[in-house]
Order: sequence, then structure tokens, then C-alpha cells
Amino acid sequence: MTKEPSCKDEARVGQKNKITRRWAPRGTRPSAPRDQRTESAYIFGAICPAEGKGAGLVLPSCNCEAMALHLAEISLAVTPGAHALVLLDQAGWHTSKKLPVPSNITLVPLPPKSPELNPVENIWQFMRDNWISNRIFRSYNDILDHCCFAWNKLIDMPWKIVSIGSREWAYRS
Repeated sequence: MTKEPSCKDEARVGQKNKITRRWAPRGTRPSAPRDQRTESAYIFGAICPAEGKGAGLVLPSCNCEAMALHLAEISLAVTPGAHALVLLDQAGWHTSKKLPVPSNITLVPLPPKSPELNPVENIWQFMRDNWISNRIFRSYNDILDHCCFAWNKLIDMPWKIVSIGSREWAYRS
């Protein structure tokens, strides 16, 4: 049985999005629209840097039920006969005793306050920098559509998942 390292986390995307840096001619100030409404969705995403693939869902809330759906989605993406080690932070919905964990997944909690150890955090930053930030969404459906677009665009770039997600320490024996 092979082990597939996997990293998971969720990113909040909504009408109160983060503003990221932008290139602009010296002496100018580019516009960065910001919305004051508060609707949002969550991208639950997991990547496998070794395979350059991922599994994700866009959901309306971030809780134990959503996490269970995401683990089921990851389980379907694991190569038959393989076992996934899923790195995750210690959010309450990641560590709940009520959380059903599929038999082909082992959850590996990272130390508290150490997002730098989870490569998927870099995936969220890449997605924000390239497809999600600095925009105003017309509606909740627009948020959902844009989250799905961004995740699918990432999945269509397996070399980017490998490049951003690989960590030397994750492959040491």
C-alpha cells in the first residue's frame, strides 16, 4: 500500500475579500475594489503534491458536516489501494470526535499556529493573487461560480500544484 501525502484546508471567499498587491506604473495607485457586503463561500481543498492533483468542494459554511463531505471527496480521489495522509490545522471541525474519517485517510494534525507547514496555504495565496482577490461579486451565485472557476483552473495545472505544494520534509523516511 502506498502513501499519498495530501494537504487540506479551506479558504473563505466572499464579498469582503482581501486586497492583494498589484503592479502599477510608478507614481500611480491602482484601484482595488472592496465590497462591504458579507456573503461568502468556502473552498474546501486538498492537494497531492506528489501526483499534482487535488480534490475540492465549494460549500456555504465551514463546520463538521462540510468537513465530512470534503473527506468523502478526498477519499474518492485517492488512488485505489493507496492511503492518504492529510495534513490539517487544528480547527474545531478538523478535530471533532464526531467527524467520520474514511478508511483510506489518516488525519495528521499540524502544531497550532503553524500555517507555514501546510502547503495548501500557499495554494490559497496563489489563487487569491491570480483569480480571487480585488473584485466585487454581483451575487452569492457569482461567488460560487468564481470559486469553482478558480479551483478548476488550479486543477487543470498539475505542474503548479507540484511546484507550490512540494515540501522536502514531507518525503523524508
